[in-house]
Amino acid sequence: MKKIIAAALSCMTALTVIVMPSAAEQEETLTAGTQSYYREWKNAYLRQNPYVTDGTQYYVFYGEQTYEEAQETVAVTVSEAHGYGMLIAALMADYDSEAHEIFDGMYRYYLAHPSSIGPHLMAWQQSDNGEALIDTEGADSAADGDLDIAYALLLADKVWGSAGEIDYLSAAKLVIGDIMKYEINPVFWLPQLGDWAHDPDQTYESVFPPGNGAAGMSTYVRSKNYPFTDATRSSDFTLQYFPVFASVTGDQNWIKVYESIMGVIRDHYTFYATPLLPDFLVYNPVGIGSWMGAQANFLEDQNDGNYYYNACRTPWRIGTEALLNKRDAYSRNGEAQAFAEKVNAFMKEQCGGVPEKIMAGYELTRGRAIADYSDLCFTAPLMISAAAAGDTEFHDAIRKEVLDIGVDSYYGNTIAMLCLITDDGGWLVPDTEKLPGDVNRDYSVNIADVRCLGFWLNARPNWTLPDPEAADMNSDGVLDGKDLTLLKRYLEEQQPDTPEWNT
Repeated sequence: MKKIIAAALSCMTALTVIVMPSAAEQEETLTAGTQSYYREWKNAYLRQNPYVTDGTQYYVFYGEQTYEEAQETVAVTVSEAHGYGMLIAALMADYDSEAHEIFDGMYRYYLAHPSSIGPHLMAWQQSDNGEALIDTEGADSAADGDLDIAYALLLADKVWGSAGEIDYLSAAKLVIGDIMKYEINPVFWLPQLGDWAHDPDQTYESVFPPGNGAAGMSTYVRSKNYPFTDATRSSDFTLQYFPVFASVTGDQNWIKVYESIMGVIRDHYTFYATPLLPDFLVYNPVGIGSWMGAQANFLEDQNDGNYYYNACRTPWRIGTEALLNKRDAYSRNGEAQAFAEKVNAFMKEQCGGVPEKIMAGYELTRGRAIADYSDLCFTAPLMISAAAAGDTEFHDAIRKEVLDIGVDSYYGNTIAMLCLITDDGGWLVPDTEKLPGDVNRDYSVNIADVRCLGFWLNARPNWTLPDPEAADMNSDGVLDGKDLTLLKRYLEEQQPDTPEWNT
């Protein structure tokens, strides 16, 4: 039995284990308010490419003017918007008979605009010049759009399967592979800003992991040719994606990405005055190193180091992981839950529990608002962090505010659309293999799983078992001391120096 379990464990890959509705079950999931919001969103922002006749192409319009209105070349969409649109199309499969057609049209548009660097990544911006939709301001990528496109393709495989005209699963693996190669920093294991931020063949030839120098001083050296190698965008912390990517591709470096992001989140809510994350973070190679808010005008504007129009998405991005994967105090990766709770408490105090008083941006040292107006893109994501924190009163007030505002601008409305779907329980997770022994759902099998199962078997008060199926080591349908013994034996084989078990 021991050999059978060890063999099974050795061939499995990490995964996310989330009990969510299947596409078939989803019809009863989304509320009437969310469905109505989708119809308005679709009417306002979903467009066809008017210049192609060989296969319909769809995109999400993010601009303020069309070419006809401006009578000059005008930006109409970005890969960020495209990733959102592909996610929404897949998630609305049971509510819109056109969803499949829309998704495939968006896939064709994505194929028509590849990055000039990563061949399976998307050029970040397109403009309408009256004759075609062309790539503008460089044909390189932005990591946020690529991450969403990859996950959306996995959702399409789950919803429609990959045996038809488009092999969604194979397409997703190509995108995921290019993200790892071109958009993940191989020293820090964090998402980079895009495929332009580093040269995967040259940048790190003389770079060592941080903290390897004398007396703990970092030996990290910033590349002179690539000054953005040590920067990351907090809104790219799409935590629920990375374990899925690991499971689908077998590349366990995605678990390093997951854990590295958790470390950055933990440092910020532990050591900084506010739990908020800044738009951009840069590595500070002092002592053992840390990630700090970028200086003003680092990439976009004077608020690059504040909680602003990029970071406003983090309560949704990180809160979704907390909402879907509740963790106990003995799990390694409880940072998402702690982040959601701390952000919820901070923002509720700042606005007095009144969503209309949530301002469009905050500085990090004192938590002072840097705007005197609100914006839906800041308000809607807090609905997810409030739900994850179990704050029903604040959550309900935010949701009402989101629905009352209605459809008025691409960015806020599109983020709100995804938040409403998630809030209703409509977020889907691709089908992945399970990892036997990962009792606490931290994407690995270790001593924490032994403790979790042991505490549960000993009937600790209020103790929960995140994944009972993974705990059934002998697959007999019963959880008992035999499963605990098998789990210990497996770990002892894999880690001979494991200390005594204290369960």
